[in-house]
Amino acid sequence: MKLALAQLNTTVGDIVGNEARILTAYQRAVREGGELVICPELAITGYPPRDLLLRESFVAQNLAALERLAAATGRTGLLVGYVGRNTTRPGRALTNSAALLQNGKVLTTRAKTLLPTYDVFDEDRYFEPATENSPVEFNGRKIGVTICEDIWNDEDFWRERRYRRNPAMDLIAAGAQIIFNLSASPWHLGKNQTRFQMLASLAHKAHRPVIYCNLVGGNDELVFDGDSLAFDQAGQLLAEGRCFAEDFIVLDTTEAKPSAPRQTTDEEMVYHALVLGLRDYLHKCGFKSALLGLSGGIDSALTACLAVAALGAENVRGISLPSEFSSQGSLDDARILAERLRIRYDVIPIQPGFEAMKRQLASVFAGRAEDTAEENIQARLRGVTLMAMSNKFGSLLLTTGNKSELAVGYCTLYGDMCGGLAVISDVPKTMVYRLARWINRDMEIIPAASITKPPSAELRPKQTDQDSLPPYDVLDAILEAYVVAGKSAAEIAVAGFDAATVAGIVRLIDGNEYKRRQAAPGLKVTSKAFGVGRRIPIAQRYREV
Repeated sequence: MKLALAQLNTTVGDIVGNEARILTAYQRAVREGGELVICPELAITGYPPRDLLLRESFVAQNLAALERLAAATGRTGLLVGYVGRNTTRPGRALTNSAALLQNGKVLTTRAKTLLPTYDVFDEDRYFEPATENSPVEFNGRKIGVTICEDIWNDEDFWRERRYRRNPAMDLIAAGAQIIFNLSASPWHLGKNQTRFQMLASLAHKAHRPVIYCNLVGGNDELVFDGDSLAFDQAGQLLAEGRCFAEDFIVLDTTEAKPSAPRQTTDEEMVYHALVLGLRDYLHKCGFKSALLGLSGGIDSALTACLAVAALGAENVRGISLPSEFSSQGSLDDARILAERLRIRYDVIPIQPGFEAMKRQLASVFAGRAEDTAEENIQARLRGVTLMAMSNKFGSLLLTTGNKSELAVGYCTLYGDMCGGLAVISDVPKTMVYRLARWINRDMEIIPAASITKPPSAELRPKQTDQDSLPPYDVLDAILEAYVVAGKSAAEIAVAGFDAATVAGIVRLIDGNEYKRRQAAPGLKVTSKAFGVGRRIPIAQRYREV
């Protein structure tokens, strides 16, 4: 069978635009002699549509687009994801569905069986699961149609399973000769390898080709990597789509030869995920440019590099906001970075505003030593300045805090947390260093001093992060164990960490939920990010230690 995988970058709610993308891919497949075109999960609506699904007009427009796509088809088939209606009530009103279109009509439809409701997923809130799924007759063959999660439950691959059913193997048992999977599988570090191994294992076990077409692009905090895959009946790779870019893959399952999988580094994958997520967030929200504060430190340097890669230097503006505590080295590093990136660069000192604020508060602060209140005034003056520029010039303000800082609250509400997108808020500090070195692999772009000097907020004399925090390699290891792996403080300490250090970090993580709830949305690149996939109450009294 000659197939075309349309690895598309859809926008949630842009039904007309998504329809045009699907139709363009279909017409290309027709020209290239394709027998069947496969599109991603919910390609018509974009994924995830979330509470847009509660709007009747949204569902109706999606169904109208499906009918128009069906009318545009000829002998070449089109397998496309859409939102269907559940006609067997009681139950939820909608289904996450796939439709097979050919010769001007909808030949048949199938609904998703396994509905993920964990981490960033909430499909059980909206959709009714399929209770059965049988192979589809297409051009004399029996094909099995699955949707994303439906293939993530094979008992021979997963040690622990979330569901009792295995839809893919059920289809094989019912006579399916090939398995198709329409997917919107968001990326995080390590997921490519898991997906690859899982799909290869399924194809080998079932002795059937497995064809997987994944969404690509950024939608809010989620980044979809594409990386569509095709395996033969022996579990050998036949084709692989591009990562973090649209692609159109044509293959003949009877003629394609096995190929070697792509090899990439973690740093390269995270970098391209962040660039794509930033670009799509900005453009899909209607912005054309971005600005950020440049401190001379590594976090803002990395964010600036990502912004230039995503948007072009002409659409990025860096602002230095020095105070009396800003070192000359940091100011020089910020300027040098801006020159190397060729972005517009402004210097707006906050010292006059800081002095004015101290005078204004002198009577009510009388008799009290300067402390974090004065430190935070500086951060908030920077936030006010940057937001003023964002409003005046219509540019999206990017925050520059990393995951390690956000975890322990080493950030200032309404200060450095101001902005519309927290680009690296799911990037631990140790990965920030790795990414900076990766960016500098061929030539120095980020000044070496930004990488090698002790990190500091520069809000008081001779301040460094390690005045308040353990070394970042220790902090990040504790963060990974507690937030991502869900281990207790006792378990982490037994693994070789100082018990008092672990207890202190855990208390900081638990006590700063209120800050994270008010942070700008961030791009998810690890398996557990702060945001919609981690739902911890703010007003609660449980403490791990």
